[in-house]
Amino acid sequence: MLLLSSEFLQDFVDLIRERYPDLLRATGQHLILSAVALALGVLVAVPIGMLLAHHPVKWARSGVFGVANIFQTIPSLALLALLIPLFGIGTTPAILALFLYSLMPILRNTYTGFRSVDPAILESARGMGYGAAQRLMRIQFPLAFPYIMSGIRVTTVYIISWATLATLIGAGGLGQLIVSGIGVNKEELVVAGAAAAIILALLADGLLGGIERRVARRAHPKAASK
Repeated sequence: MLLLSSEFLQDFVDLIRERYPDLLRATGQHLILSAVALALGVLVAVPIGMLLAHHPVKWARSGVFGVANIFQTIPSLALLALLIPLFGIGTTPAILALFLYSLMPILRNTYTGFRSVDPAILESARGMGYGAAQRLMRIQFPLAFPYIMSGIRVTTVYIISWATLATLIGAGGLGQLIVSGIGVNKEELVVAGAAAAIILALLADGLLGGIERRVARRAHPKAASK
C-alpha cells in the first residue's frame, strides 16, 4: 500500500520536519475554533437542559429538542453555505455552525441526567432542610454530571472532526492542510492534517475523561475508590 511504502514514510517525515510551524499554527487555529464552539454549546445547552428537566412542559421540550435536532441534521457544507450570506467568511460562521451542531447531544444528555435523579432522593433532601439551590448543586448536579460529561465528550470529538470543513470558508484549521494536500496531490499532507485532528480529538477526550473521573471521586469518594 502507498501509505506504508518507505517512499511515503520518508516524504511524511520530511514534510513534518519542514512544515511543522504550519502544522502547529493550523492545530492552534483548529483548537480555538473547536474550544470556542464547545464552550458556547455548554453555556447554552446545559442551562436549557436543566430548565427543561425541572419544568418538563411537553410542548416546550418538544419544541426545543425539535429545533436542536434540525440543526443537527443539516449537512455541514449546506449549513456553512447558509451562514455565509449572514456572517461572511472566516471564523465567525465556522464557530456558529459548530456551536449549532454541539447543542443537541449536550442538551439531550443534560436533560436525561437530571431526569434520571431519583425523586425520592430529592424528597429526602427537602425533608432534611435542603433548599432548591442546595438540592441542585449538592445532589442533582453531581448525579447528572456523568451524563453531561458524556454528552460533552462525544460533542468534542464530533466538533474537532467537523471543524476540518471550516477551511472551506476561510477559517483555517487542520482542514487547510487536508484541502491543500488534495489540491496538490500530496498524500502525506492529507495524512498529516487528518492525523493531527485525530490526535487532538483523542487528547481532548482523555482530558475531559480525567476531569470527569476527578469530579466523580470528589462527589463519591467511596464508590470511586473501589
